[in-house]
Amino acid sequence: MQLKYRILTLFLVGMMVQANAQESTWKTLAKITYIKQYDELMGFKVDVPVFSEDIKAMEGKEVEVRGYIIPVEGYKSHKEFIFSAFPYTMCFFCGGAGPETVMDVYAKNPVEYSAEQVVLRGKLELNATDINRLMYSIHDAEVIEAKGTD
Repeated sequence: MQLKYRILTLFLVGMMVQANAQESTWKTLAKITYIKQYDELMGFKVDVPVFSEDIKAMEGKEVEVRGYIIPVEGYKSHKEFIFSAFPYTMCFFCGGAGPETVMDVYAKNPVEYSAEQVVLRGKLELNATDINRLMYSIHDAEVIEAKGTD
């Protein structure tokens, strides 16, 4: 009987560690500053991200991140989409958060839309030069946990 409780305890501890790792991904990605830099194409100064050493250490590595798919018109199942640390009503595009809370996703397989949190795993890429793209993206992403689909 004690072995059963030990296994259950180890399982629960493992789940808590995994959840903390996913939440800490967004916390780490928030460790960013900006510098103003003149952009020739735009004709004015823009904010250019300066990534912390913690963020730079994650580049090219596989990460797990928990968040929300940002719906776009006609979204049913896509391989490329925007992912947010916050639900749609609180996300960056609605003025509720900063640009460090969203990322582009390039999935291996189409991902079905869900209004619930999902967990993705993929390789992190940083972008400090192309103002037409988000600062963060994950490539070869896969859904590793989904609570439900709409």
